[in-house]
Amino acid sequence: MGGEPVIRRAGPADAETVSRIASRTFTETFGHLYPDEDLQAFLRDSYAVAKQAVILGHPDYAVWLLEHDGEAIGHAAAGPCGLPHPEVAAGDGELKRLYVLKDWQNGGWGGRLFATALDWLQRDGPRTLWIGVWSQNPGAQRFYARHGFEHVGDYEFPVGRVRDHEFILRRAVS
Repeated sequence: MGGEPVIRRAGPADAETVSRIASRTFTETFGHLYPDEDLQAFLRDSYAVAKQAVILGHPDYAVWLLEHDGEAIGHAAAGPCGLPHPEVAAGDGELKRLYVLKDWQNGGWGGRLFATALDWLQRDGPRTLWIGVWSQNPGAQRFYARHGFEHVGDYEFPVGRVRDHEFILRRAVS
């Protein structure tokens, strides 16, 4: 292996790479929870290359790639909050995805991606930030709690016919 991984902001030309790493990390993390038909339909829809290209070209969204020797090993995505909570307000931001491949976890890279995304979300000043996290992921919940996020609601996240119980976390402007 070469040098240290690097974090860089992805652009529209990276749509295929973002699609690939998003599908790979979601499958590695959660794939065992779903029937294959549901998982594949979710991946095809949610992480389609065309959909990623639109997101990457939109000024209100940002995606970062964590790369090692030119290969994506993680990613983070952020943008306007789209979580189903009655207190979400215009201008609120959301960390939409934060994943690092298992072989690269516990080296601080997830924390660096997280910090990069939060810095971007607050580039124009402090604002309320939101995160949706699987209810059965206590490690992620502890991580976000250490950064000031509190559980303020619940919702269902569909993956095919399966409905995951998700927590809505919020960090209010302090």
